[in-house]
Amino acid sequence: MDAVVYVYAVVAATAPLGERLGELRGVAGAPVTLLPEADGDHGVSGALAFVTSDVPREDFDESALARRFEDLAWLEQVARAHHEVVRALAARTTVLPLRMATVYEDGARAGRALAEAHDPFARRLSLLRAHAEYGVKLSLPPASPDADDREPGADDREGTAATGRDAAEAEAGDTRTSAGTTPRAGPAGDDGEAHAAGTGGPGKAYLRRRQAQHRARETVRVQARRAAAALDEAAARHAAERVRHAPQRSPLSGPYENVLNDSYLVADARAEDFRTAVAEVAAAFPAVRVEVTGPWAPYSFAMPPEAEEEPA
Repeated sequence: MDAVVYVYAVVAATAPLGERLGELRGVAGAPVTLLPEADGDHGVSGALAFVTSDVPREDFDESALARRFEDLAWLEQVARAHHEVVRALAARTTVLPLRMATVYEDGARAGRALAEAHDPFARRLSLLRAHAEYGVKLSLPPASPDADDREPGADDREGTAATGRDAAEAEAGDTRTSAGTTPRAGPAGDDGEAHAAGTGGPGKAYLRRRQAQHRARETVRVQARRAAAALDEAAARHAAERVRHAPQRSPLSGPYENVLNDSYLVADARAEDFRTAVAEVAAAFPAVRVEVTGPWAPYSFAMPPEAEEEPA
């Protein structure tokens, strides 16, 4: 097979780890092996290795990847295989994950590249030892459904349809209370005009509901800002580093609006304290949703060597 070298991660080069990788399969179903760095004086940090697979050149060289990145099904398959290898490594040793589709022309070039980047990679591995990544997400609940957004004159359909909608919302965990139906205008004539004046009319009632919805939504946003500040303070007491990601905007977020999407690097010995601190903040701000995920391999903290600054 005409192949290129696919790299999953950097690890400390140890014989026991290499032996444990024998049964592991990675991208394209290929065996997973250790590729040590080119010879050099590694000092106290010890030798490093790339975790690699030989994959078909026709699918993974530069021109092929440019085409393949448009194929979402293929991307998902590669991403899953990549993640499974990194996850298996993280269960056995400290791992510095690399970006998906990191590829070298051959083993010799990969080994030289690893040797040239030895020092920054070794520093990152030292930092990541006995640590894991945890995600913290803060989300706003869904806005009020369109039942209360009906404009004046909209048909007030009650009965079976409304009951079915309310049941579906209850099943989904919606604890919102119904605002009722739009008031109807009184009969024509003086009495009707007096009735409309007394109630403000359907147009004004609609505007009042809209204003109330806006105030309720703003109250939730204020609580979200306070919760975000509290999360920063609580999590920072137990984390070594934080990375702030862009809020998620995808079907995975469901009806909730994600407004905070952070990753924290937490020492294994502090993990329980970290979770407890985040849970206490979540309990103090019930109008928003706070989620903790992990532990994960430290993807967010495996910076490539060129992203690190040399010590002053």
